[in-house]
Amino acid sequence: MVDLKSDSTGSFPPAAEAALLKGNKIDAIKIVRRERGVDLKDAKDIVERYVAGHPELQARAGSAQAEATWGLLSWLLALIAIGALVYFFVNR
Repeated sequence: MVDLKSDSTGSFPPAAEAALLKGNKIDAIKIVRRERGVDLKDAKDIVERYVAGHPELQARAGSAQAEATWGLLSWLLALIAIGALVYFFVNR
């Protein structure tokens, strides 16, 4: 078992924090696993403990994830509109 208390001392991998800021929690877990050499459960616990201890990070990650979701939704709506226009003009 990994000592999770050491996470608040600044030993959290910077690449994992950058992944969290982009809303990529899974990537952060992968980075922690690779850099710390821990199993999946311990890496997940480390990331969750780190996020819980840094509310500003949690808020920024949430807004980054919301932006990514909005961007994906915008592209999906644009593709549907283009598909509808193509269908309309092909079936005239």
